[in-house]
Amino acid sequence: MGGGSNGRWSTLGDISALEKKAKETLQSGKRNVFISFATEDINEVNLLRAQAKNEKSDIEFNDHSVREPYNSERAEYIKQKIAERIARTSVCVVYLSDNTAQSDWVRWEVDKSVELGKKVIAVHAKDGYHGPRPEWITRHNIKIVPWAGLSSEL
Repeated sequence: MGGGSNGRWSTLGDISALEKKAKETLQSGKRNVFISFATEDINEVNLLRAQAKNEKSDIEFNDHSVREPYNSERAEYIKQKIAERIARTSVCVVYLSDNTAQSDWVRWEVDKSVELGKKVIAVHAKDGYHGPRPEWITRHNIKIVPWAGLSSEL
């Protein structure tokens, strides 16, 4: 602990600011979303994230997904941290590509989302996904929608 506050909030203003931010988030109507994707698709996923921040876009969400890989070689630790993020959301959006279809981590994130009772939606770019359908899509009866149709599914 630092700053000489003896582990306490430094002012009542700190608490008020946090409370205000939480209320704004809840009142904004945005869904809390976890985006599951393969690292190789980061550029496409960042476009989706940017679109959600654009006021002219009809896609709106608060992104709780992992932006940087966890600095750990321990799979159980990584799973714990990802599960904490998934638990804070209502929807898991899977960016569907050849990379995600083959990713054990994406499969695990989808399984964990379903286990936690979260809605799961798979999205693809406008040209569509033409690769093999991952078994987890069929097993969990996951709807596949084009990127442009995501807002109506959230």
